[in-house]
Amino acid sequence: MASGSASTSEDRGDKRPSAETTATGPSNGAADAGGVSAAEAKDAFRRVLVVEDNEDTRTSFRQYLEMVLKVEVDTAEDGKQALEFLLQRPYSVVITDLRMPRLSGMQLIEQIQANRIPVTVIVTTGHGSVADAVKAMRMGAYDFLTKPTAPEHFHVLVERALRERSLQDELAALRAKLQGRHSFQNVVSKSQRMFEIFELIGHVADTATTVLITGETGTGKEQLARAVHQASAQARSGPFVAVNCAALPESLLESELFGHEKGSFTGAATQRVGRFQQAHGGTLFLDEVGDIPASMQIKLLRVLQERKFERVGGNSTIEVDVRVIAATNRPLDKMVKAGQFREDLYYRLDVVKIDLPPLRERTEDIPLLAAHFAHKYARPGQAPAQFAPEAMDRLLAYAWPGNIRQLENAIERASLTAREGVIRPENLPPDLTRPAAAKVGLAVDLSRPLPDQLAELTSRFEERYLRKALKRCRGHIGRCAKLSGLSRRSISNKVSQFNIDTSSYK
Repeated sequence: MASGSASTSEDRGDKRPSAETTATGPSNGAADAGGVSAAEAKDAFRRVLVVEDNEDTRTSFRQYLEMVLKVEVDTAEDGKQALEFLLQRPYSVVITDLRMPRLSGMQLIEQIQANRIPVTVIVTTGHGSVADAVKAMRMGAYDFLTKPTAPEHFHVLVERALRERSLQDELAALRAKLQGRHSFQNVVSKSQRMFEIFELIGHVADTATTVLITGETGTGKEQLARAVHQASAQARSGPFVAVNCAALPESLLESELFGHEKGSFTGAATQRVGRFQQAHGGTLFLDEVGDIPASMQIKLLRVLQERKFERVGGNSTIEVDVRVIAATNRPLDKMVKAGQFREDLYYRLDVVKIDLPPLRERTEDIPLLAAHFAHKYARPGQAPAQFAPEAMDRLLAYAWPGNIRQLENAIERASLTAREGVIRPENLPPDLTRPAAAKVGLAVDLSRPLPDQLAELTSRFEERYLRKALKRCRGHIGRCAKLSGLSRRSISNKVSQFNIDTSSYK
């Protein structure tokens, strides 16, 4: 790539660090030992660091990037100087030679990985060694260029790297938001009903009170049980132990819960510690408690009342300090009336009851959960897939009979089949694209005030209206405001409230 005659940093009065202007790096203060954060990296969009020991090549790259791609460029003459810059200032892309004095390109990539610096690395090699470039990519480099570099290839590769880095940084900022304002002990939500549940968990966190979690299949009952356990960490430092009562036959359930002595039955070759004893000082989660056989219900009742039991085949009484959290998707109160579940056990379990709402009653959480699962199922080394507006509309319109578990499965499938990093309607499961599925359940919950439910429905409608308006206006805030009859400030506030990425509509 030939060098041009662009002005230098000194001519423009810039203070940017480069091998030509400074050897001390940026002057905006030192970063943490681990380098810049993902949040800081979001501010680095379209800032590139060129690392090259050849001054002519370094200058040529800088001038081309500044004039053609209109990006801010810093330069370093070797890997050691580049690492100093990276630890002090965020960058979107690093373009580095592989063979340099003091710190090679390979060693620079190792340091970037070790310090977890959020930056995309493109390597260059002028020695005809494609094998080294491939090795660099295995270490985490995004792509490689051979020198002399064709301007067209250089342009396309850097522009693509900048675009994908921007998406990764936006997702990192969203994850930070999920972990802050919209999460509680790893449970993601911005639903008012879920906030009320989080508040209730806070009240019982420092106690040993038994908790009963009810809800449809797939609503996240075990995840919520873990949230109760994690919130109780200061008061109860023991482990979280889970048992699926429906998965074990009656003959094994007693041994699983209480343990057994050696020789207590055929096959009992050694003593076994039961789940109650394993959970001492912590939490025992009894999933599908409504499926416990009648013969076991009385034994479970005794442990809940007395906090003591004997192993199968044993005579010694074992005392435990355990918080029991039970969960079921079955109506225990109706089962009690039908004689299928012990009434005294039901009231022993139903001390603090948490009723998890189905996903169709908390649709405001769908974008947050979808982004969370897209990150979870992103291919190694690639940015998580983004959602086309049409795909997000399908997710918001679907009734989700399988709840969060079904949503997770849908996003996993979509992430695997998405092309060019974008999830479109055709990537979603067929059930979501059928017309019959495009109905939102309007369940009436008489346990909640009417104004609260109306506010929730209004919020859902506002989000769907705003997404369609932005789609028509191609993400333009001003035109969207004019179309909707609202002010620009109102539209901007709602875009922030619903975590809408306007760039995806452009």
